[in-house]
Amino acid sequence: MREKDAVRIIVHVDMDAFFASVEQLDNPAYRNRPVVVGADPLGGRGRGVVSASSYEARVYGIHSAMPISQAYRRCPDAVYLRPRFKRYSELSTRIMGVLGEFSPLVEQISIDEAFLDCSGTLRLFGTRENLGMDIKKRLIGRTGLGASVGIAGNKSVAKIASDLEKPDGLTVVPENGDRAFIAPLPIGRLWGVGRKTLALLTSAGFVRVEDVANAPEERLVRLLGRYGHKLRELANGVDTRPVTPGSGDRKSISEETTFSEDMWDREAIEHVLFGIADRLSRKMRYLGIRGRTVTLKIRLEGFETHTKSRTLQRATNSLKLIRSTAIELFRSLERSKRVRLVGIGVSNLGESPVQPGLFEKTATEEEGRVEKVLDSMKKKYGEKVTRAAFLPNRER
Repeated sequence: MREKDAVRIIVHVDMDAFFASVEQLDNPAYRNRPVVVGADPLGGRGRGVVSASSYEARVYGIHSAMPISQAYRRCPDAVYLRPRFKRYSELSTRIMGVLGEFSPLVEQISIDEAFLDCSGTLRLFGTRENLGMDIKKRLIGRTGLGASVGIAGNKSVAKIASDLEKPDGLTVVPENGDRAFIAPLPIGRLWGVGRKTLALLTSAGFVRVEDVANAPEERLVRLLGRYGHKLRELANGVDTRPVTPGSGDRKSISEETTFSEDMWDREAIEHVLFGIADRLSRKMRYLGIRGRTVTLKIRLEGFETHTKSRTLQRATNSLKLIRSTAIELFRSLERSKRVRLVGIGVSNLGESPVQPGLFEKTATEEEGRVEKVLDSMKKKYGEKVTRAAFLPNRER
């Protein structure tokens, strides 16, 4: 068999309810209970969203991105927890290390999922079923966390397969059986079919994946534009994308705050942006990353959402630079409504900073020393260590 015709063995590993499962792992009292990770529900008055929910919470219809107030109404007795991203990141690193023992080709696509190309390593583990079971056993043995695994001939089908038997699932697609495996599934299972695309396809009479696979390409292109060609390929089980180590590296990082009541006061909103910039820059320093593009996100009454970005001359994780840029962007926005949510994101990550001038360097080094001290104190003493600016007036 020629190398280009060799059978591909692509594995998709997806940790089960990752954030919530970590909380249940670290606190046995939470096990077998509905756990919701996200904003503070404030007794049903909270205005943030759900980041993750345990499978016990999903029984009540609670899912990620749901308003936290709605989650509370559905299950007020659930355990509601704020996210601990540092802990999740630690376990994510351990998980990816385990996966690297099965193949040198590991592409992390989020904090809790990755693709592996085991085409050249399957002989070490026997059958595809044995490979999948070994991955699951090693993950739970090293991390205490369960995962769902899909094995197929390409990325798209492997990802679909891993989702079919959650939680703790293992779905193995027979060799050369990708097209037949996905044919009877609902079209919403296809990669890239979101809510809008699904509505378009459904209104046009498409129900199952095989309906898309058998449709004339011209019809799909008329309906979906250039994506119609790609979607037809995926529906036919065709996906030639390689597993590329490193391509799943973080592209951006962000923090946001939803107000308990819509706000108008500019000074108060800018003070909140200060706090967001502080948390975000500290997280970036912990992760050892810098970025050049700062993006302000603002959501007004009625969920009207705007974003505005600025690309800096050099990559940074400086509180001062991120804060000042975000506030300048905020002041440049015209608004006639109160503000519901504000957030700051940084992208174009990982670039080396341009060498600053002499006086800029001195200021940056001084600021860096202050931030380093504060970071180390927070690491040692926790969130009770804070900047004086964030204390109530009577405590300053």
